[in-house]
Amino acid sequence: MRLLVAAVGRLKAGPERDLADRYRERAAQVGRGLGVPACDILEIPESRARRATDRCAEEAQGLLAHLPPSGVLVAYDERGRSDLASERIAERIGSWRDAGRPALTIVIGGADGHDASIRTRAELILSFGAATLPHGLVRVLVLEQIYRSMTILAGHPYHRGDVGA
Repeated sequence: MRLLVAAVGRLKAGPERDLADRYRERAAQVGRGLGVPACDILEIPESRARRATDRCAEEAQGLLAHLPPSGVLVAYDERGRSDLASERIAERIGSWRDAGRPALTIVIGGADGHDASIRTRAELILSFGAATLPHGLVRVLVLEQIYRSMTILAGHPYHRGDVGA
């Protein structure tokens, strides 16, 4: 299964990019043994449209244009679920992989969020909670959760969520 993180905007050089790259590389290493050979990144430009709805629609077109056919779409959006534990996210990824889905694309919207066309197409909409977070930090968190999911599926000790439970 191909794994793609598609984000609106470019992550500039600096600590966020370094950390995002580290989690992406770790996810790719663990994922190879799980049938997820790579974790690719796609950055699309932020729209320069004047109205927020137009910006969201334009950015959605850019994101949707890169979705592989029959692939799974997961969107991070402020209106998404924030109650899904890492183990459940990993289970979903594993079930999509086991069902033969060819790709998983995780999208991160721009400053104005996602257009309805993204939310309608998404099979899962997630959120990191009600707080507004910087775009670079969201990218790091998404990639860390991908890495965490890969380690859960591999039985690697990185994730210790069930300790003491």
